[in-house]
Amino acid sequence: MTAKVLMFMGTGSDVGKSLIVAGLCRLFANRGLRVAPFKPQNMSNNAAATNDGGEIGRAQALQARAAKIPASVHMNPVLLKPESETGAQIIVQGKRVATMKAAAFFQNRQQFMPAILESFAQVTANNDLVLVEGAGSPAETNLRQGDLANMGFAQRVGAPVILIGDIHRGGVIAALVGTHAVLDETDQNRIKAFLINKFHGDPNLFVEGSKSITDRTAWPSLGIVPHFPQANHLPAEDAVALENNLPAKNHGLEICVLKLPRIANFDDLDPLRLEPGVALRFLKNGEPLPASCDLLIIPGSKSTMADLAEIRRMGWDVDILAHARRGGKVLGLCGGYQMLGRMIHDPLGLEGLPASMQGLGLLDVETTLQGEKAVNPTQALHVASGKIITAYEIHLGQTTGPDTQRPFASKNGLPEGAINPPGNIIGTYLHGCFSGDAFRHAFLKTLGINSSSLAYDVLIDDTLNALAKHLEQSLDIDMLLALAEHPQ
Repeated sequence: MTAKVLMFMGTGSDVGKSLIVAGLCRLFANRGLRVAPFKPQNMSNNAAATNDGGEIGRAQALQARAAKIPASVHMNPVLLKPESETGAQIIVQGKRVATMKAAAFFQNRQQFMPAILESFAQVTANNDLVLVEGAGSPAETNLRQGDLANMGFAQRVGAPVILIGDIHRGGVIAALVGTHAVLDETDQNRIKAFLINKFHGDPNLFVEGSKSITDRTAWPSLGIVPHFPQANHLPAEDAVALENNLPAKNHGLEICVLKLPRIANFDDLDPLRLEPGVALRFLKNGEPLPASCDLLIIPGSKSTMADLAEIRRMGWDVDILAHARRGGKVLGLCGGYQMLGRMIHDPLGLEGLPASMQGLGLLDVETTLQGEKAVNPTQALHVASGKIITAYEIHLGQTTGPDTQRPFASKNGLPEGAINPPGNIIGTYLHGCFSGDAFRHAFLKTLGINSSSLAYDVLIDDTLNALAKHLEQSLDIDMLLALAEHPQ
């Protein structure tokens, strides 16, 4: 028999859908249920490599971890990775299939529904409960025709829907009642209950508010979830999370990160952000590189050449080169590694028109973008420390040149990454390398920080368990389970 299903939608973006689903995955897994996450369509440049050879949104990878199962491409069958303001790379069941303008995608998106339904069947076949996450909001009725991500999918499979409202942003009653008002009757009836998220203060003060929502919608309340401050320990998927990233107070090592317009996989840096004695700071919109910076990181990018052009336009290239001339350390991750080289070639036009672009010239390497994308979890040996690195790769480029003979790591006996002769400029394709405690501590030691207190993986699991307990204390879990249904 197929799994029962519940779908979680929100009154808007960033209301906490991903976190609620992750917490419930851990809650039900701790109860012994075989639970799995599913998101029909996602849009994010924070991706994770799966063991079955593809990439999915980072949130679904975290939810799979919460469910205590391996992440699979079928948990997020359509992933849109924005390359510009109007276009995105289309990933279907883990593989890149096209780059499309937004208008073309919306006009033709129903072509992806068969793959979504095929993946959904795979996920529901092997579990007791599947928790489906919507995207954005079902109240965006201008997108309802041909919808893959919200009510279009829910109606297609007969999934009961829980609607999440974020009280922290204000107007939650209007958001929930307004969603009811703009939906047609069939979609209204698909929603079975609502919950309030991110409450600060005494939840009893909102009892009348919940009652007024039920009176206007006939939807029962599942409860009120208080603000969960430990959420900042968990990887964020959307770069909107960086908008509220205030400059960290310098209490030791200062690491500066360029917030590129098309920044990707920025959760690579979460373990550094959480390290005692480390101040991690994202520089925005050409903000000058401070003289106090101990390490500059150029992170991954969904569109390397476009972001390199933006680095020059904002004047960051001048700061980077000056920092390097002073002996300052620079680390390039994936796209950032490619930018550090002499040239980037795109003969196939994978990032636009076929072209070549001069890099920052801090590493004696060149990169050629190729059609076949490398997507895989991997292990490597850090050359300098001998520590094992557990990481993943998601990139199109092949990088060669003299500085690769001074590799950052050894992978399957072959050199990985590059280091310049003085040793202050480093490039690597190894996303997620800082998650491993032994390597991270060894790397920080080269920067003068002796750290051994942060056990990152333990912290993530402890936080997921705390989140599960938080939800169990806040929501009517029995009602939630009773609302789950077998898909049609």
